[in-house]
Amino acid sequence: MHTHDYIFVLFILILATSAFGSVTVSSPANGSKLGSPVHYVATGTAPSCDRGVASMGIYVDDVLKYVQNGDKLDTEISFDAGSYNTTVEEWDYCGGASYTHVDITVSGSTGVWVTSPTDNDSVTSPVHYQATATTDKCDKGVASMGIYVNNVLKYTTQGASLDTDLSLSPGKYDTVVEEWDHCGGAAYTHVAITVVEGSDNQSTFSKLQASSGWVGYGELPPDYKICRAPCPGVTWSMKQHIGSPSRSGNSTKFNLGGTKPYSDALWTLGLIGQNTTQGMPDKNHTIIPTLHNFTYDAYFYTTQLSLSQVLEFDINMYFNGLSFVWGNQCRIAGGHAWDIWDNVDKKWVPAGAPCNPINNGWNHVVIQVQRTSDNRLLFQSISLNGNKHVINKYYAHGKCPNNWYGFSVNYQMDGNSKQTDYSTYLDDFNVTYW
Repeated sequence: MHTHDYIFVLFILILATSAFGSVTVSSPANGSKLGSPVHYVATGTAPSCDRGVASMGIYVDDVLKYVQNGDKLDTEISFDAGSYNTTVEEWDYCGGASYTHVDITVSGSTGVWVTSPTDNDSVTSPVHYQATATTDKCDKGVASMGIYVNNVLKYTTQGASLDTDLSLSPGKYDTVVEEWDHCGGAAYTHVAITVVEGSDNQSTFSKLQASSGWVGYGELPPDYKICRAPCPGVTWSMKQHIGSPSRSGNSTKFNLGGTKPYSDALWTLGLIGQNTTQGMPDKNHTIIPTLHNFTYDAYFYTTQLSLSQVLEFDINMYFNGLSFVWGNQCRIAGGHAWDIWDNVDKKWVPAGAPCNPINNGWNHVVIQVQRTSDNRLLFQSISLNGNKHVINKYYAHGKCPNNWYGFSVNYQMDGNSKQTDYSTYLDDFNVTYW
């Protein structure tokens, strides 16, 4: 949505919403077989009620088992072995309600129940793992779970459930999901997988937060055309090579402020083509036209999450007069949901996935998109902190004025109704392309 000289910013802040309430359940999956306790994660919306969602609850076989105030729900419920019809419901402040049914089967025996990936499946990287575990041999229950890849332990987590993404190169893998109980016992399940796509030409730009060449711009409502500093009403800055907070010891701090409500700051980094910062000008136009798949993989951190209206993560490509803008924004004060960018009609469209980053901790976002063989934009999936949501939505390409030729990424921070100053950090920012 970015146009200024060599960047195309066509940003219109339209938050399209349904006229009715809805409940999005990210865990458990409908029809899944799993162990107890069962981890429930859900988000409710009520756009027809100005005051929003009042509370959410879980019914088990038509009996209300749990209630939580607010528009988000994150809890565990213990079950005996058996099959259950469960319902996650939201109630708004105007007397309305909506719900989603989730049928589950709970096993009472010792074991590990892997719902993703399935055995002998062909998958793309990052690979989404989701599993639960039970034990009937230890009264104290399951202590922790982990994932082995070719006999090497790659991931561990506390408790009886597991939900994460693992980055794996193309190839065949024998993976094992294991549980360890509080009595010294263990159980496991083998999951053989084949990681596909980009096996011959997949490439990655790594640690982009520390790269030179970032350029920042301001955006002012109502039209959100970008402007160079000074830009009356909005201020922005960035500082690289931060030691703390940091995952790698080399994070970058981004700051947004100003006086005009709902003003934004956009930072962009050219990767291939014009204004490349990675030494890849592609003057003969032999690289960019061959690219079809992209993964935006980054960690972000803030202690001021409530001050953010939106955080935005974009992938852009322009060639042969065509424009491809895979815009992805996480509405925070704007509603805790993901939107994607329709770069033909120039508007944001709900992705159908909740966005609930944590405050005062590192959040891991992985976005997968594709340029199809007929030059459409495919938004494949968005993963936040291991919770992966398949989007699978297509949009037509746009037109690119001035024959701009390049491949770039953006990071954007949006101000709230008071334009209160706040900061975020980026680290371990990688972009994979093939």
